This record gives sequence, structure tokens and C-alpha cells, in this order.
Amino acid sequence: MSQQEPYAHPMFTGLVQAVGEVAGVQSHSQGIALQIHFRGWDHTPSVGDSISIAGVCLTVTRIEQDGLASFDVIPESIARTTLSGLAPGDKVNLEHASRVDTLFGGHIVQGHVDGVGKVRSINKADGEWRVDIAPPIELMPLIAPKGSITIDGVSLTVACVNADSFDVALIPVTLECTTLGKLKTDDQSNIETDVIARQVAHYLEAMHNQ
Repeated sequence: MSQQEPYAHPMFTGLVQAVGEVAGVQSHSQGIALQIHFRGWDHTPSVGDSISIAGVCLTVTRIEQDGLASFDVIPESIARTTLSGLAPGDKVNLEHASRVDTLFGGHIVQGHVDGVGKVRSINKADGEWRVDIAPPIELMPLIAPKGSITIDGVSLTVACVNADSFDVALIPVTLECTTLGKLKTDDQSNIETDVIARQVAHYLEAMHNQ
């Protein structure tokens, strides 16, 4: 779910680099104007840069003083993501677009959110955080055990797949360095399925329909 022009295809890794804070959310006739504080991030965005905001690829439209960046969110992104529910003070995961020399410690993430999932439960037993998330049901065929999934911009491995939900296990560094440590039951999150799974599913459907 990108704000990029059709010819631009930035990529991310799902390794969150900083947590920003929402400074403003303003609705207008063409969508939402979103302002994010990125103070403390070792990356300084420029106008035109692609930034993953809670897993959504957006383009910087303006840079202001005191580490404040502005983004425009179009209606399609509003409909498919949690961005319309943001309010000043909310925290969001940040990652800049990958470069050729980027170390891919996560997986290939496009910032194209497939849909919004709902946290069903959080199990903190035995020193492990297991989060059960119910995605839109049409995404379930694209989610496989031990496969990759992106939750609010964070690259994770699917721990197990249930009938209509999936589990992810969160390690301490993820809890500390991203917004996922603040998740609660019934919270919503942006979900991006693995790009390879999407392409394979699309190919198989096309072959079936021939």
C-alpha cells in the first residue's frame, strides 16, 4: 500500500530502525496529512524519500524543523491500513527504503499492506510472548508455518497457523525496539503477507482459470 508513483518500487527489510511519534493527523478532500516526529533516528529523511510507517510505504512530502516529517495518505491506504486511526502521541515503527548494500536480516517487504488484523490473544507464559492474530480471512492461504509475515512493519516468522488466525513469537529485542511490545488484545495491526507467497498464489489462480 504505497504512496509511490507507479514506476517506483522501494523495498524494505522489516527491521525497524526507530519508533516515531505521531504529531498530527489532518483529514482533507484527498485523504489524510500525517505528521511524524523522527527525533532520535540516525537517518534524516528528505523530501521524496520512501519511509515505512507502521508497515505502510509512504513518501515524505515535507520536512520541518525539530525532526518533523509530513506524509500524504491516499484513500486506498486509508481503507486498507490502520493509519486513519492514528492520533497525536501514538507511536509508529519507522524504516527507510533499502539500498543495494543493505544487510537483509529480515525479508523482502514492499510496504504494501494487504489488510488489517486483530489481536485475539497474547500469551506471556514461560518467558515467551506469543501473539495470536486474526487477519482478513482471504489472507489465510498466503500464511504458512515458518513463513515470513510483516506486522506493523516488523519482519516476523509465523510460529503456527490456526483455522482462521496465526501466531507469532516476539523476542525481547522486538518488544523493546518496536511498537509490538505495546500490543493488547483487540488491537489492530497492519499485515503484509510474503511477496513470494502472493506471487505464487496469483500464478496458480491464473493457471487454474485458463
